[in-house]
Amino acid sequence: MTSDPLATRKLADPVAFLPGVHGQDALAQYWLSQVTLRLRREVCWLWRERSLQGAGSDEGTALPPPVDAALAALDLLRYEHDKRSFFAEDITARYLSERIAMAAPPAATGCARGSFSWVAQHLGLAPVECFVLAMALLPSVDSAAGPVIASCLNEPSRGTPTLALAQRLWDAPDELPRCFDPAHVLLRHGLLVGLPGMEPYDWQSALSVPSMVVRELLFSASELPPALEAITPCRLPENLDPATTARIRAVVANLSGGEGTCGMRIVPVIGAPGAPLAEVAAACAERAGVPTVRLSAALAREYLAQALCAAWLRGCAVYLSAESLTAGTAHDGGLVRPPLPGLALMLFVGVHDRAALPGLGTTLPAISVPPLSYAQRLDCWRQQLPDTPLAPALPELARRFRYEQTAIARVGSELATLGRVPSRTELFAAARADLDLGTLAQIVEPRFARSELMLPPAQAVQIDEIVAAMNNLTRVHYAWGTARAWNESGLAALFAGPPGTGKTMAAEAIAAELGLPLYRIDLSQVVNKYIGETEKNLRRLFDAADSADVILFFDEADALFGKRTEVKDAHDRYANLEISYLLERMERFKGLAILATNRRKDLDEAFLRRLRFVVEFPLPGPAERLHIWRSVIPAGVDASEVDFEFLAQRFALAGGHIRGIVFHACLQSATEGAPRRLGMPAVVQALQREYDKLDRANSLDQFGPYAALVAAQRTKR
Repeated sequence: MTSDPLATRKLADPVAFLPGVHGQDALAQYWLSQVTLRLRREVCWLWRERSLQGAGSDEGTALPPPVDAALAALDLLRYEHDKRSFFAEDITARYLSERIAMAAPPAATGCARGSFSWVAQHLGLAPVECFVLAMALLPSVDSAAGPVIASCLNEPSRGTPTLALAQRLWDAPDELPRCFDPAHVLLRHGLLVGLPGMEPYDWQSALSVPSMVVRELLFSASELPPALEAITPCRLPENLDPATTARIRAVVANLSGGEGTCGMRIVPVIGAPGAPLAEVAAACAERAGVPTVRLSAALAREYLAQALCAAWLRGCAVYLSAESLTAGTAHDGGLVRPPLPGLALMLFVGVHDRAALPGLGTTLPAISVPPLSYAQRLDCWRQQLPDTPLAPALPELARRFRYEQTAIARVGSELATLGRVPSRTELFAAARADLDLGTLAQIVEPRFARSELMLPPAQAVQIDEIVAAMNNLTRVHYAWGTARAWNESGLAALFAGPPGTGKTMAAEAIAAELGLPLYRIDLSQVVNKYIGETEKNLRRLFDAADSADVILFFDEADALFGKRTEVKDAHDRYANLEISYLLERMERFKGLAILATNRRKDLDEAFLRRLRFVVEFPLPGPAERLHIWRSVIPAGVDASEVDFEFLAQRFALAGGHIRGIVFHACLQSATEGAPRRLGMPAVVQALQREYDKLDRANSLDQFGPYAALVAAQRTKR
């Protein structure tokens, strides 16, 4: 095939097949031009070769038709001499060869970081490596290149280049295996990738350049790509401990020392949820003159590698939250190492739990960001709510809600939308809006008020003391100065007594009196038969509960707080570890923990030392029972026929049992059309059912004048 040299020159001058595609980097333009010229020359030869094979095509065919792949491979050696002669004699092929032989532009000085020229110089790329990179780059910027590549590959449906094609186009095929190593510098830095499910270091694997990397290699854009967001540094916290300060100096020195060849350097930044981990990381990097970016929240995890590569090309450090590196299939939710470990990049990873660090394979010491102190939290609240009538409530707010500055600012912004001064109730409700203990605990809506508790005087006084202690905790810790000695800890109380004596009712009444949310711990979710899982569940529970004042209610507490035993096997050892961990977390818990049990003697003695209050719930006496009987009758139900004095004197039942008896009697009395009236026969029948359920013996004499009702019921059975 021949053509007009002038026309051919016009076609060869552009960098790519599509007019107007050229980029901004001179070296990239040269190598893209090299790829385009070699593809054009290869197409010229394929027309010639396939006409020699008899496949033939007329002059008007756009591209040479495909042939058998095995035949094409066998003919490479057969037509080698003809191909060389064709390149030397055909006017178009000879012109393209002359263009291919043109020397590369001289190395530019001061080229923009991240550009093709900078990458070639920084990584020391050989000409063949520049050619392979440009060939993978071409389809990413030139939508017209795909069909030409497909024709050269002899596969009409495949428009992405391969190393096999690069070897065929390059003048020295022996140089291509140097690009074959999976640890090759182009692959290690994420500049070249294979298609999903295909390894990028196989001859027939498709090669491409990630879209974010294309932008950096070809275009000198000053603004960050949409996938990256700049982080504004904050002032380093004033209460950093000396060890953390030394670690920051080590990180800054490492950043200032240049990229080196040691690959990715990972720096964990540890702090509470809501702490300014990203801003602290940016402050550390700023001291070394390095900007820090984070990945856009809209960026899917599968694009993490190319985003890291784009940040490296820009010379930025990167901050990632732990969620970005959480293994979706990991049983313990641990972290995995980020992609491209060979990339010379400083990566800060924000974590809330040191237990996740082993999976990262860190190379630099962790930076610990301390939580805000009480005084700092109080200052933040005052900044959000200046000069308001709520000022007296702010100290209590600062103790109850151990939030970081971002969470406090969020609450302040929400309250500002009201357009007026919020009430104290609205203030605390807004602060508690994000509280979530997950599936490990269930919120309990209090049903009872403090006045409804039917307790002996001694126990009633103890309940009042618990309420007073919680109301005074802020003043005692921060005005009287006990916070340091007691580690700002909260309170713990044990409610012990037989079933039905009002332990749960008392917990609900306290929650209603204090205005605190009450969470019942779901032991089925917390206790796990697998070693170590119970501690992890407890850690998640207490970590979430420690952020704000709540009441944790452990019903049937002896299941968790049982006595430690002599170690006879591994199960005993790990069971004791669970109890020891629970002891330690209970001591640090800053809210109110209430433990309820029917078997106080089964509790570990170490728990009793940590309990501020121990309230024994006895069976109610006749006076308390009389009050309970009358109080549990639903409003609007006529119970004038019920002999409450007789029932309270004769039957020593707990309040829970009395409530159950009245409920059962109502169920049996509320037939269709019946008046809302409760009579003694229904109550006596329900009472006998309760005794039967409890497997407790009773006699007809105990029922006195109502014995005949019980006798008739027993006869029916």
